[in-house]
Amino acid sequence: YPVPEEIDKEVARLKLNAMGIKIDTLTPEQEKYLSSWEEGT
Repeated sequence: YPVPEEIDKEVARLKLNAMGIKIDTLTPEQEKYLSSWEEGT
């Protein structure tokens, strides 16, 4: 059955956490930087 993406991610995060696995998340500043550049240096 289809599950909303937000719920799917939360369930996955909880399962991984229960297994002792943590996934890094980007800070708002990192997200802004990644979405701001276009091409080249």
